[in-house]
Order: sequence, then C-alpha cells, then structure tokens
Amino acid sequence: MTGSDLVTRAAPDTVKILIAGGFGVGKTTMVGSVSEIAPLRTEEPLTAAGLGVDDLDGIEEKRATTVALDFGRISIGSDLVLYLFGTPGQQRFWFMWNDLALGALGAVVLIDVRRPETSFAAIDFFERRGIPFVVGVNGFYGDHPYPPEEIREALALPDHVQVLLCDARERESSRDVLIALIDQLIAAAVHTGGPRPTEK
Repeated sequence: MTGSDLVTRAAPDTVKILIAGGFGVGKTTMVGSVSEIAPLRTEEPLTAAGLGVDDLDGIEEKRATTVALDFGRISIGSDLVLYLFGTPGQQRFWFMWNDLALGALGAVVLIDVRRPETSFAAIDFFERRGIPFVVGVNGFYGDHPYPPEEIREALALPDHVQVLLCDARERESSRDVLIALIDQLIAAAVHTGGPRPTEK
C-alpha cells in the first residue's frame, strides 16, 4: 500500500468547558445527560459530617454530592469535541476550581431559580478571570417561572452574557446550551482575531 492509498483525517479540535454553579444545581446531571461516553463521577453519599456545613435548604432530597469533578465528552459535528468538567459545588471544595479552570475556553454556570444566590460565587469566579460563560437556568421538574430578562436583572449580568432556559436532565436541552457557548466563543474570537473552535 502506497501513501496515495491512505486517507488521512485531521484530528478534531478539542475544547475544555467547565460546568459550574452552586451546590445541587444540576451539574452532574447535565454532564451525564449530554456525554457520549459513560461520565466519570466522583460522587459520595452525604453523611452526618456535612451537617451544618452543606446547605441543603430547598434540596433536602439530595443524597450524594460531587467531591472532586465530573467528566464527560460530547462531539459537536465531526471536527469539534468538547471535554466537560463539572466542578464541585460546596464551598469547602472551591479550592479545586483554579486547577479545573486551567486551559478552559469557557463555562456554563447553572443556576437554580429557587436558590439563585448559590451561583453568585461561580459568576464572580469567571468574571474575575475573564473566562467567557453563559448562564443555564435549570428548570427543575421542567418548571421555568421567570423569563431570562428577569433572571439577568436579578443576577446583575451584563448584556453580553447569554441567559438560557434549560433542563439539565434532557440531552438536547443541555446540548443547546453548549452550542450557544461555542457560538459565543467563535464570535468573540472572530472579533479579536484570536484562535477559535472550529466553526459549524
């Protein structure tokens, strides 16, 4: 077989994306719903040791929590692969966020409108580091009681940050949030003339 008989294919571009937010907002659920591989999870059962430390107000039914990270992968088209890293939500594990953010091109900040204050720290984290992000409003049980503009105002988000209603349990909904983030990254790269993920 000669070289002319071989068909060479370029390796797909890879992009690291963080899925962040407060405790119990649906990060593990989103990574699991959209990943095309079996997701890596580092969940542990909630125990009495977390009493008085982990705030379960409004999520009393929660039985497990991420103690390190979640990892998944999704292909967007044939030449772009997203590596998804879900961050731990509890404050006692926030020290890991700096390491997880290394090399990340963007992030999805998930919020639970029942407890929006739990995601303020994630928004501040990405704003301070200049990491582009979109906000995914996770409608628990499919419920979205507030329109995006009301949520934007409540979170004091600038106009360029997209606010997207979603359901982290649904693959297509989660995928749409990721595509919106990639579109935002591409638009920003075109504007600045920098490197960008492969356009679709």
